[in-house]
Amino acid sequence: MLGTMFEDRRGEKRLFRGRAILLAVLVVLSLALIAARLFQLQVVRHEHFTTLSDDNRIKIQPMPPTRGLIYDRNGVLLADNVPSYALTIEPEKIEDIDATIAELSELVPISELDLERFERLLPQRRRFEGVPIRLDLNQAERARFAVQGHRFPGVEIAAELSRYYPEGAYTSHLVGYVGRINEQELEQIDRSDYAGSNHIGKVGVEKYHEQWLHGHVGYQQAVVNARGRVLEQREQKTPVPGRDLHLFLDMDLQRDAAAALGDRRGAVVAIDPETGGVLAMVSSPRYDPNPFVGGIGYKAYAELRDDIDRPLYDRAVRGQYPPGSTVKPFIALAGLATGVTTASQGKYCGGYYQLPGHSHRYRCWRRGGHGSLAMEDAIVQSCDVYFYRLAHDMGIDRLDDLLAEFNFGRPTGADIAGELGGLLPSPEWKQRTRNRPWFPGETLIVGIGQGAFLATPLQLAAATAAIANGGMFIQPRIVSATRASLGAPLEPTQAQRRPIPDQDPAHWQTILDAMTNVVEGRRGTAGRIRTDAYRIAGKTGTSQVFTVGQNETYNEAEVAERMRDHALFVGFAPIEEPRIAVAVIVENGGHGGATAAPIARAVMDSWLLDQRVQAPGDADDGNSP
Repeated sequence: MLGTMFEDRRGEKRLFRGRAILLAVLVVLSLALIAARLFQLQVVRHEHFTTLSDDNRIKIQPMPPTRGLIYDRNGVLLADNVPSYALTIEPEKIEDIDATIAELSELVPISELDLERFERLLPQRRRFEGVPIRLDLNQAERARFAVQGHRFPGVEIAAELSRYYPEGAYTSHLVGYVGRINEQELEQIDRSDYAGSNHIGKVGVEKYHEQWLHGHVGYQQAVVNARGRVLEQREQKTPVPGRDLHLFLDMDLQRDAAAALGDRRGAVVAIDPETGGVLAMVSSPRYDPNPFVGGIGYKAYAELRDDIDRPLYDRAVRGQYPPGSTVKPFIALAGLATGVTTASQGKYCGGYYQLPGHSHRYRCWRRGGHGSLAMEDAIVQSCDVYFYRLAHDMGIDRLDDLLAEFNFGRPTGADIAGELGGLLPSPEWKQRTRNRPWFPGETLIVGIGQGAFLATPLQLAAATAAIANGGMFIQPRIVSATRASLGAPLEPTQAQRRPIPDQDPAHWQTILDAMTNVVEGRRGTAGRIRTDAYRIAGKTGTSQVFTVGQNETYNEAEVAERMRDHALFVGFAPIEEPRIAVAVIVENGGHGGATAAPIARAVMDSWLLDQRVQAPGDADDGNSP
């Protein structure tokens, strides 16, 4: 029995010894692995982990660039960066934010819009970062807070640059405005270049030239603690400010064009025929762009959005209207260029035109007709029947080809966001969009600028400028030059130029003589704007808002105001050396010679004679289209 006990103890010792040896081996291996890992971390990958450590301690902070300024041709500031003061709340220093805001509201006004913006930004910021509760503090509000600020630990006044438009509504559609970057824009921009930037161009020049205006972000290294608070500033890369833009626009002319148009719905576009520079571009009614910079309130935006007159709508580049009789000089030039007619060949107008084999009458604006007319008189008196016949003789394909040379049917390519291209109808377009064939009568309607034919005021001005300069279509330009920084040289922009194919001087002279007599001739439809100070060439137009039935008569007095015809005029001056080409559209304005032409004359007087403009009253003799 003693032997058995002795053997059990020896077995237990061997088992213990074996386990101890195994444990020792495991400990040694573990220590070896730890040592190897430490060697790898401390020696082999020392540089890597030092970098990671620095990344946790040193943060790269973006330094947003200063946005470029915008000037008119004479150095008038159109878009500025002004100091803006915001009241900010640092959440980590405040126990009861709601109570603090309630007390602050007794010191400075805080609106529902301010509260909405604060609540939206609060979860997006770190607790030690200031969140704006009120923007654009005025001097009195800043003074009141300076006196009472000690009562509000964690509340400070922060200064930043904010966009400001000194000319307000006068340049709202052309210059546009900036606003806070939204989610859709965030997906489209280079986020690294917009780090630290909150605003981006939304419409107009501000949007089109965003790349120039924004500049490039800079960076600075900052030592931060575990919570991300900045402890020390290190190296920095200076941001590149946005380029300043100098426009062809003349603010005196812009104001005068706006005054001439008055409170009517419509647009005025004035272009330099030699450079393609946009001298004035007005869309009416207008709006103040400044509230959009900081974030316009829902109620205020809804009032603009739902306004029946659509002040947010840029009629100059997005308004698409039947051009009416303003295209007759272009149609006539097409007839000459294609050899379908000559300047002296007469066509008879008996008050209506019928296609061979059809009973439908396509009426002239003068119900009794004009008799036999050659081309010049047909343009001067704006005879519809002459152009019905001419369009039918040419056919839609040849007609479209030459109208396209004047850039009808597609955007001009002007450097402004949102431009539309109008519509130059064709058999292919109709088949593609309506799945129906083209009818001969539709060619007649295109011949007088009606039906599906649509053009913008900018297109009409650019096409008229091409007639003024003798056959060169110049891409309209708004920006004349850019500047990298104050004191740097101006760098001019370049406009694309292309000649209109028909360069027969006799053809262009025929059109010029006809457009001159529209204003100066005894029967011209724009005779009321004739002046001895300089000579004007032009063409009036009236475009229908709705179709008048075959056996019906259009009586303007019995038609609702918003269903009346649009009034149009295109022209240039002086005839000898054209310096300005103008297109005017007045929605529901009636006759072009009575309503639109005087507006164009006022704009020309402003540019050529430096005469300031008073908004004229509506006038209409009812005698011309």
